[in-house]
Amino acid sequence: MAVLFILVLVFFLLLVFRFVYTNLWVPWRIQSHFKWRGVTGPRYRIFTGNSGEVSRLTAEAKSKPIPSGNNPHEFVHRVAPHYHMWSRIYGKTFLYWFGSKPVVATSDPKLIREALTTSGSFDRVGHNPLSKLLYAQGLPGLRGDQWAFHRRIAIQAFTMEKVKRWVPQMVTSTMMLLEKWEEMRNGEEEIELEIHRQIHSLSADILSRTAFGNSVEEGKKIFVLQERMMRLFYRVRWSVYIPGFRFLPTKTNREIWRIEKQIRGSVLKLIENNKKTAVKNSGTLLQAFVSPYTNQNGQEEKLGIEEVIDECKTFYFAAKETTGDLMTWVLVLLAMHQEWQNIAREEVIRVLGPTGFPTPDILQNLKTLSMIINETLRLYPPAMTLNRDTLRRAKLGNLEIPEGTQLYLSVIAMHHDKETWGSDAEEFNPRRFEDTRKQSALLVPFGLGPRTCVGQNLGVVEAKTVLATILRHYSFRLSPSYVHAPVLLVTLQPQNGAQLLFTRISS
Repeated sequence: MAVLFILVLVFFLLLVFRFVYTNLWVPWRIQSHFKWRGVTGPRYRIFTGNSGEVSRLTAEAKSKPIPSGNNPHEFVHRVAPHYHMWSRIYGKTFLYWFGSKPVVATSDPKLIREALTTSGSFDRVGHNPLSKLLYAQGLPGLRGDQWAFHRRIAIQAFTMEKVKRWVPQMVTSTMMLLEKWEEMRNGEEEIELEIHRQIHSLSADILSRTAFGNSVEEGKKIFVLQERMMRLFYRVRWSVYIPGFRFLPTKTNREIWRIEKQIRGSVLKLIENNKKTAVKNSGTLLQAFVSPYTNQNGQEEKLGIEEVIDECKTFYFAAKETTGDLMTWVLVLLAMHQEWQNIAREEVIRVLGPTGFPTPDILQNLKTLSMIINETLRLYPPAMTLNRDTLRRAKLGNLEIPEGTQLYLSVIAMHHDKETWGSDAEEFNPRRFEDTRKQSALLVPFGLGPRTCVGQNLGVVEAKTVLATILRHYSFRLSPSYVHAPVLLVTLQPQNGAQLLFTRISS
């Protein structure tokens, strides 16, 4: 009994020591480390850190739309309320806590650029086991040699040459949508459309065709399932993960398990179908993922079935959400700023001809549309924040960053910063991108450095193709029912939808 008592006592003392070390000693030491270097932040709280404050501020911000009469593009306080508030108290760079995990937040362009381009010291933050089911088992969540291997495969899948081959399919999908609009218009001069869902549906159709060839409908089902998974992911995003919690049969967990099983089953079915029709689907993204790749050493590399499934899941989420959101915000901005809509339409008609359609070779001549897309990506970047983990003690600017510290790189705050972009930083002004070289280092909607999004070619080409086609056939303006309320739901989206009024342009 005495021995058992001693063992229990030792075990209890070890738990107490670990608790004190993890939740008291380490936070005190790290706070002292940064305070001595001039970086402070909100007070640390045991167990939760500042995650409760982040959740509360986010909920409060979502409940208040931007008042009419205010600058609609001045909304950082709404989509990143914790960064907006604390940066005004502690400066552009400050320290806060996610549980007992230290987080250095910054919108300093030099620090962001350095964090994204320095190899070996900073890497993508790992997601908790529940949120991993959304996309983190694909390329964005990998590290080291496995990440490098997957990236080599992905780069081959998204070359500009391959993306350009998909432009006719993009035009076909867009024209099918416009035909539906004509049926809905039913002879009326003007029709109101909730454009956010319409554009996301269009993006799903385009990506299904480019990814799966003749398995379009099965592909669309996966997009629907991924959207449900995204909303479940958002529920657990700001929660401090408790080890083992993912195994408990809670309502949310059961729903996540069910959808995950359906998604993996659907993707596996598509892979099997692809094997049977490999010749017919030779130009699809899925075929690029399952095909072997010859590396620089002449060796053949190939993804396993489970790896292909994970990459397809990543593609379903990232490509549809980011490109769909980008196109939605461009349409909303052009509805707000009619002068730029007219300029863009004149360019489209001039470049495409009075009855022409976008082709791969002439997309590059749509200079004004490119400027508008860049300005939209600046004001409304789909990925508002980039997060990095410090793999080893490192320097970031003049700061020493301890190993294990997370970086919260606020792209949205940097993109709206007046010190960086000038006094009109929160105004829609595409002319700032007339000289793209001048601003390229400051615009990072697709990331920067080795982890730059491999699908950015696809996103930009798809956006230009769809927007040019719509501009050629319709003029549009904001509906009186539209309420401007950008919100973060994994990506930056209109909280109440995007209601626009469309009028057909006579040929």
